[in-house]
Amino acid sequence: MAGSDENNPGVIGPSQEVGLRAGARGKFAAATGQNRRALSIVNRDVVGAPPFPCAVKKRPLSENAVSNKIPSTHVHRPITRKFAAEMANKLQMKPEVPNESDDFTIIDLDDPKESNDTEVPMFERHVESMLEEIDRMEEVEMEDIAEGPFLDIDNGDKKNPLAVVEYIDDLYKFYRKAECTGCVPPNYMAQQHDINEKMRAILIDWLIEVHYKFELMEETLYLTVKVIDRFLSVHQVVRKKLQLVGITAMLLACKYEEVSVPVVEDLILISDKAYSRKEVLDMEKLMINTLQFNLSSPTPYVFMRRFLKAAQSNKKLELLSFFMIELCLVEYEMLKFPPSLLAAAAIFTAQCTIGGFKHWSKTCEWYTNYKEEQLMDCSRMMVTFHQKAGTGKLTGVQRKYCTSKYGYAAKTEPATFLLEAKS
Repeated sequence: MAGSDENNPGVIGPSQEVGLRAGARGKFAAATGQNRRALSIVNRDVVGAPPFPCAVKKRPLSENAVSNKIPSTHVHRPITRKFAAEMANKLQMKPEVPNESDDFTIIDLDDPKESNDTEVPMFERHVESMLEEIDRMEEVEMEDIAEGPFLDIDNGDKKNPLAVVEYIDDLYKFYRKAECTGCVPPNYMAQQHDINEKMRAILIDWLIEVHYKFELMEETLYLTVKVIDRFLSVHQVVRKKLQLVGITAMLLACKYEEVSVPVVEDLILISDKAYSRKEVLDMEKLMINTLQFNLSSPTPYVFMRRFLKAAQSNKKLELLSFFMIELCLVEYEMLKFPPSLLAAAAIFTAQCTIGGFKHWSKTCEWYTNYKEEQLMDCSRMMVTFHQKAGTGKLTGVQRKYCTSKYGYAAKTEPATFLLEAKS
């Protein structure tokens, strides 16, 4: 079988005429057939061409030259605005192919005399329809972005290594699982014979004042209450040792959270020297062994920070939310709610208190995994605590949040309309 001349650019079929223009810039064209131009001639065509992907160097055609019809190539790439414009340019620069019966007259599409303005070519209509479709797709895409179900609250912290954006979702999934195992039974006080719910409330109200006077971190207060409840749920305590349990729990929480830990003598002094140093250290050993050295159970504070970020809070909303949840720390009956729900309900109640109406965005619902209906029972209880915060003997939280440091959050009028909305 004879070899094909397809890969021999210098071979020309006997039945084909080749017109060559004299000079170095001559153009090679074949009237018919599938012959290809020599690579050297192609290189001469593109030498000196402008650096654009669709640029073509134009030269005058000879009188007898006939341009070849180049078959279209299917390109598998997405149709974008830029690609559609390139296709339009290529189609506009492509000359017409004459028939064999014609006089080989070259029609230049760029010549206004030869072009027909009355009829729009098919390829132009096709390109226009593609551009309209692209515009429509872009509009739909922008609408989807603008009307998304929730905001990406971590988008602005991607360059902050302390925000651990890559792991933050996994961390809070772990916290949600761990809070279930770390919760204490809501009726554990029934197992205690010498103490009751009221004594617990007095202890925690006093510890909130101690925490405020020592200027400790917020995390320390929540961990202190957590340690007390976990210890009391598994160990019998007599009445005269309850305050010792409280100051020892604060000592453990300070060692876990604080940079500068209060010395034992300071805690003994704040308790009016009711206990000795040895008693504090012995209770510390007993408590840490009872808890099996596990102090990593998530508290409401862990969820508060995340949920406040989802709520796009300001300082006023933040302080009022913490006021709500500290009121719940004193109340024994609030142990029936998990820490994440307490945090979400505190923010929801604070938003309603400030705005005067129910407000719970899709973003808050997404990041907290709680709907408004799930928060209502806890939120109504918070409103009742807010109403009676300034009355009675346990006013430690009220006095703390009536200072300028905490934005006078306790003086805000409670959201009583949440109580009226109860069906």
